[in-house]
Amino acid sequence: MVLAQLGGSISRALQQMSNATIIDEKVLNECLNEITRALLQADVQFNLVRDMQKNIKKIVNLEDLAAGHNKRRIIQQAVYNELCKILDPGKPSFTLKKGKPSVVMFVGLQGSGKTTTCTKYAYHHQKRGWKPALVCADTFRAGAFDQLKQNATKAKIPFYGSYTESDPMKIAVDGVETFKKENCDLIIVDTSGRHKQEAALFEEMRQVSEATKPDLVIFVMDSSIGQAAFDQAQAFRQSVAVGAVIVTKMDGHAKGGGALSAVAATKSPIIFIGTGEHMDEFEVFDVKPFVSRLLGMGDLSGLVNKIQDVVPMDQQPELLQKLSEGHFTLRIMYEQFQNMLKMGPLGQVFSMLPGFSAEMMPQGREKESQAKFKRYMTMMDSMTDEELDSTNPKIMTESRIMRIARGSGRLVHEVMEMLEEYKRLAKIFSKMKGLKIPKKGDMSSLSRNMNAQNMSKVLPPQMLKQIGGMGGLQNLMKQMGSAKDMMGMFGGGE
Repeated sequence: MVLAQLGGSISRALQQMSNATIIDEKVLNECLNEITRALLQADVQFNLVRDMQKNIKKIVNLEDLAAGHNKRRIIQQAVYNELCKILDPGKPSFTLKKGKPSVVMFVGLQGSGKTTTCTKYAYHHQKRGWKPALVCADTFRAGAFDQLKQNATKAKIPFYGSYTESDPMKIAVDGVETFKKENCDLIIVDTSGRHKQEAALFEEMRQVSEATKPDLVIFVMDSSIGQAAFDQAQAFRQSVAVGAVIVTKMDGHAKGGGALSAVAATKSPIIFIGTGEHMDEFEVFDVKPFVSRLLGMGDLSGLVNKIQDVVPMDQQPELLQKLSEGHFTLRIMYEQFQNMLKMGPLGQVFSMLPGFSAEMMPQGREKESQAKFKRYMTMMDSMTDEELDSTNPKIMTESRIMRIARGSGRLVHEVMEMLEEYKRLAKIFSKMKGLKIPKKGDMSSLSRNMNAQNMSKVLPPQMLKQIGGMGGLQNLMKQMGSAKDMMGMFGGGE
């Protein structure tokens, strides 16, 4: 993803500055020039970048900063705030209410990925307990209904459309009425697009909008148009009451930064970005966590939400209890691989860890890692309960290893490699042994145990180094707020 390259470039510029012995005007200028270059390469508008550089220099007046101030922290905070300013439209989008039927209408040009995005949006909400439904009111493009039908069937989402009816308004109204009767609380209407902005498109959009009276109109836009996004977003907002924007195809375009900053300039809140073809390559766009990840500062609240999405709440304290007793089995490893795969693309998860960026998990490596997880899980499927639940590695004799290899259709050395990975992870998790797990609501015992010293023993040395050693880890613990926040991800909060 090109924005991963942008994040990597900005992180490197800040890191080089941090490595300098003395932060003076020369070091600051070099850092800002590097950041400016990275933003311009991502197609962010020149005026925005120039203003950002000026504002940072005003905030970070090195001569006026008293001795003892953490200049690195002040510069990093200034870069963070200015990037947020560029990407923040300054107003939130309409909030949907669960249990109450909401109609959401999707508009956009043909080829922007509108139909796929409708399904991704429905799927995202379905995973969070909504009851979504899709209505295909696109009668202009041949095959639109077939595409929506195929996507909806795959995601197990109810859909409505017609091969014979040519009036998009009638289809939209009938579809909305049908799903309201079926108590669906999120009814998504996919409308026609055109190859370019023209009167016929805007007139049809206006008519469908008047007929269905949507609670929210979402404009879907292709990120590859870069700064031209400003004019396009403005034109759509003037025709229908666009309440939010979804920017698609952010996985491979240098103009992605231009598109995000241009849409923000129209004061249209961006709510999601599409980062690939697959159903889970769809991210909530929230400016502060997005910029935090871009700068390699992580997004711990996003990571906690992802963990809570995939690990059932009733299993979280039980898992932590097992780890605190030193029980890390092959079955636990299997379940964690399963959870990792459910959390979506590894690059996204990786960028949520402070000290890391999505760039550090290249596209090829990401697919390779996912394939490795699946390969290991296939081997574990050929194991007995005794093998999966044992904490003694010596149980894995040569004959057992050969049986597992035959049963899973893998080579013996691959099974050995998987067992080595298990030993490595078991060694890391063994350092959690003795961590006292509090009763629900009693956080004091965890606070005493979950300090930077204990955390440093659990983290792999490479990750500790990336965070910035013990000092960086202590800052990270402060950023997380408290051990109570940390426990939220395991269902131990109040």
